[in-house]
Amino acid sequence: MTQYFPSLRPALVLPARRILSGLCVALLTALPLQAQAAPMPAFKPVSEAESAQLAQRVKEEARHAWHGYKQYAWGYDALKPLSKSGHNWYKSSLLMTPVDALSTLLVMGLKEESAEARELIASQLSFDQDMPVQNFEITIRLLGGLISAYQLSGDARLLAKAEDLGRRLLPVFDSPTGLPYTHVNLRTGKVSGTVSNPAETGTLLLEFGMLSRLTGQPVYFEKAKRALVETYRRASPDGVVGSAINVESGKWERTDAHIGGGIDSYYEYLYKCWRLFGDSECKAMWDHSIVGVNKVLGEDTKTGFWYGHADMNTGRRTKTQYGALDAFMPALLALGGDMKRARKLQESNLRMWRLHGIEPESMDYRTMKVLSPEYALRPEIVESAYYLHQLTGDTRYRAMGREFFEDFVRHCRTEAGYAALKDVRTKTHEDSMESFLFAETFKYFYLLFSPKSALDFDAVTFNTEAHPLRLPAPAPAR
Repeated sequence: MTQYFPSLRPALVLPARRILSGLCVALLTALPLQAQAAPMPAFKPVSEAESAQLAQRVKEEARHAWHGYKQYAWGYDALKPLSKSGHNWYKSSLLMTPVDALSTLLVMGLKEESAEARELIASQLSFDQDMPVQNFEITIRLLGGLISAYQLSGDARLLAKAEDLGRRLLPVFDSPTGLPYTHVNLRTGKVSGTVSNPAETGTLLLEFGMLSRLTGQPVYFEKAKRALVETYRRASPDGVVGSAINVESGKWERTDAHIGGGIDSYYEYLYKCWRLFGDSECKAMWDHSIVGVNKVLGEDTKTGFWYGHADMNTGRRTKTQYGALDAFMPALLALGGDMKRARKLQESNLRMWRLHGIEPESMDYRTMKVLSPEYALRPEIVESAYYLHQLTGDTRYRAMGREFFEDFVRHCRTEAGYAALKDVRTKTHEDSMESFLFAETFKYFYLLFSPKSALDFDAVTFNTEAHPLRLPAPAPAR
């Protein structure tokens, strides 16, 4: 980022013991991984013609879910697909589904649907609301969604909304450590929530950084970059972070380390900050951290290669738990160049999916028993198939995606849209259709099957909500 805002580069000293530790571990982890699990059977190949047909089917299913939202929940944050009613996150709607869906509608070329979403957002979305909101979710879904849709559509009204939102979120960073509070009142700026996690403190830089690039105001990048750096500085010597941190004291309140929810996208943004902004400090933090993650959390077992839980300080294994949110990791590994681990972990993802014909929220990977049986329409396993197909050209990942898509439609489609599952073993529906169904799940399915020309993978970086972002020409200072 120094090439854009040279005076704002935060000081970052990588402790020598961390670098030396990382180099030693790198040599150890470069050794071949043991392949203990039996290989999965070959898939029936997906032809280009079939892939195009699948892409069209995905588009039609996205349209089906959108029309359900439009008919039964227009103007609300989300559709409840079983009761056919609307649902808001807070006391007033922030149009979560329209904003989160818009980049996907644009990528798919759904002109009518994207136009009506844009007009709804432009005419009705207001952030002048006297209510506290969760900074992390609002940032990745709304700030990221508005910026991405602006870049895809050129509609300046969306950028104006993003700038208004970003300004209202800034107070979260005013803690003694620079780590953000979890909640902020959009009107008053009052902050709350002192106990956070690495995902919430470290998954802000792509969105806030892009806002700086588009507005010429470096404060957004500066604040989010500091939060990411301050999270990293509190990692273990191996670069591994825990699961709960006090943003005022900077002390860890839970030292459980893993790659699942609450931590996952922290590691993702270390690499993607480098990919999007060319920030060498982020690259150094990533290089050190991923070696530690592989050393402390990675594990080869008879059931496959997985990432489990361990104490961040001692490295002691605490849980052999893995789930739907962890399934993003093959995508990140592949993006970072570790194709061997990425391929192995995606085969483990496939085993998890095939346990019950759709993945559970979490399971024990040694016993292959379900721990949390729900399925929330999550996208991560599809995201990994997409990245691996893009980066290897291996048609196995399209065939894998075909299996995921057929199961997904069979078990989750409803008359009004798509419903989450209470239990993957019984396939009982839950009255929930999160906005990330549009932002991520449908988008990754579509991009997996569509021609590469649908979106230039090399030209964009997806935020953790799958909103594609790309560097613009430098904006003039205001």
